[in-house]
Amino acid sequence: MKARVLLILFAFLAALAGVGVGRLLFTPDEPIENRFHALIHHELDLDASQTARIEAMEKSFATLQAGYEREMRDDNRRLAAAIQSEKGYGPGVAAAVDRSHHAMGMVQKQTLQHLFAMRAVLRPDQARRFDQAMVDALTAPVR
Repeated sequence: MKARVLLILFAFLAALAGVGVGRLLFTPDEPIENRFHALIHHELDLDASQTARIEAMEKSFATLQAGYEREMRDDNRRLAAAIQSEKGYGPGVAAAVDRSHHAMGMVQKQTLQHLFAMRAVLRPDQARRFDQAMVDALTAPVR
């Protein structure tokens, strides 16, 4: 009986160790967006004025982005209703898809405007690093 308990305990500890090693070896890379955010807030050595300006921009952008996210959720509901109604790729589904693409395009445009507004706050040395991070984010392999 004692040997069985020890065997179960050993198996449990071995399983925990396997999970730990697996997490260390196979942890996915941090999303490029997180690395870009870290660059802006932790690696560019922003001064107090730059930090305040960028934080104000981010608050404004977050509000704008939340509105587009609501719009995209509404678009998804309209698409679902059209699919349910038409049971195929009909004019209602096509119109709902087109409408959702408009909102997605606006998010992309607003994001780029936001990024370039933040870039305008940076010194030339910071802007070079920012530019490279933006290029890296846009050309990162798809996972």
